[in-house]
Amino acid sequence: MDLVLTLITAPNSGALTCDMIEAATTTLAQAGADVGDLRWLAQDEACEIVFNGVTLQHADQALEKCNIDADKVVQPVAGRAKKLLIADMDSTVVTGETLDELADFAGVKDRVAAITARAMNGELDFEAALDERVGLLAGMATAMLDEAWKRIEYTGGARELVATMRANGAFAALVSGGFDFFTSAVRRELGFDFDQANVLLTHADNTLTGKVQKPVLDRQAKVDALEMLAAQNGITAGDAIAVGDGANDLQMISVAGTGVAFRAKPSVQKQARIRINHGDLTALLYLQGYARDQFVGA
Repeated sequence: MDLVLTLITAPNSGALTCDMIEAATTTLAQAGADVGDLRWLAQDEACEIVFNGVTLQHADQALEKCNIDADKVVQPVAGRAKKLLIADMDSTVVTGETLDELADFAGVKDRVAAITARAMNGELDFEAALDERVGLLAGMATAMLDEAWKRIEYTGGARELVATMRANGAFAALVSGGFDFFTSAVRRELGFDFDQANVLLTHADNTLTGKVQKPVLDRQAKVDALEMLAAQNGITAGDAIAVGDGANDLQMISVAGTGVAFRAKPSVQKQARIRINHGDLTALLYLQGYARDQFVGA
């Protein structure tokens, strides 16, 4: 089976050097691989090298010992261009945690952020942690959602990722343990086909009750959404690329054909096979074989 190694550095950094590429290819060759030619996806930023002769697991193990300042991802060549994108929102498609920003208006950001960090690292039960954090927002005016939204910034490459996959026939879904107020705004602005998230309950006077509509969208719900959307689009979970950063994304990442831990929490880094820590979200396009001159929406 032909495999492909994709090497990715920070966007527009020009940081991918010949020495780094040689170190990676030498590592593969020493592991017994028959290494092919290099193809630049973005000059001095991202490239790919097809090889065979070793298993994916053997290649992964060898490359773990290759200490270069780049993301190193090995996959089968066949089937890597996916038909479904399913993405987490907070700290993935957007740079921060929307609940933490909302908590800032209630004067409880530090308390909420500390709980968020532990929950996303898998140290706390997700639903219990969500209930506790939302409870601290009881009585807040719903107008503060709009104010919190003004602070939100998109992660580099988010727009290009969604636009390029959709232009090539893929379905793009945003599935978050956050809140539908924010996911619906992201869907509209970035062009996702679908969004799903938790719902904040409100009083008649447009204040938050401090409660979330049940059942909570948790890690299993993300998997359920992936499988539902795959079935609706006549494909399988193997035809999906999933991306997230927190512990509640791990199951979704493991089920998808290509599961990516993006600048992920430590516990997620330990468990996910594909990790992106240098590139931005365009790394997910490079992984599928798209070159920078094929990107849409830049």
